[in-house]
Amino acid sequence: MVWLALNVRLPSLDELRADIDDFGAWAPLAFIALYALVALTPIPVTIMAVAGGMLFGLGPGTLLSMIGVTAGCFGAYWLARALGRETVMRALGSHRDVVEERLEGGGFYAVCTLRLMPGIPYWPVNYGSGALGIPSREFLLATALSALPGQVSLIAIGAFLASPDVLHGAFVVASWIVVLVLTVVSYRRWRETRRRTGHADGSADGSPVGA
Repeated sequence: MVWLALNVRLPSLDELRADIDDFGAWAPLAFIALYALVALTPIPVTIMAVAGGMLFGLGPGTLLSMIGVTAGCFGAYWLARALGRETVMRALGSHRDVVEERLEGGGFYAVCTLRLMPGIPYWPVNYGSGALGIPSREFLLATALSALPGQVSLIAIGAFLASPDVLHGAFVVASWIVVLVLTVVSYRRWRETRRRTGHADGSADGSPVGA
């Protein structure tokens, strides 16, 4: 994954648009497959979401992007389950501490919080969730729901670039407002869940860590 991130160059938006258009009627399926592949790696998914808006418009672009990113995230989750906790946690590098702190003993709201948190890419959440045993159903549902607002905002940017108008600009603004609201709500619910399960202070019985 590190090698891919350092050595594989994603095409520009114009190049990507031309490549996808070459598939003709198969373009939607090709886009989904490429998006899922990118979501498996540390390569940012931003360019794929923006390209989805440029290629397919706001509605179809959102549908295709969500299928692609969800499939890629779920694939990474199961790959992490196969690799095991120790291997994956070492590979997370600088993201290890925050992923482990948020996801250890967490579930739906923990995944939502990290998925929405600025500065945290998709891939550490995907692999961390699999390695730390987040239930697959909760991971899939949290991914689908929490990825949607951010994906819509990026797809709206692509649609705006292809067809600048007030509607697409409004979608960008509205989707980021939703992202901010959901981030706050998810964080609060995550903290409440941690307190109820005894993880708020690092131990099940309320004693300090290391006591």
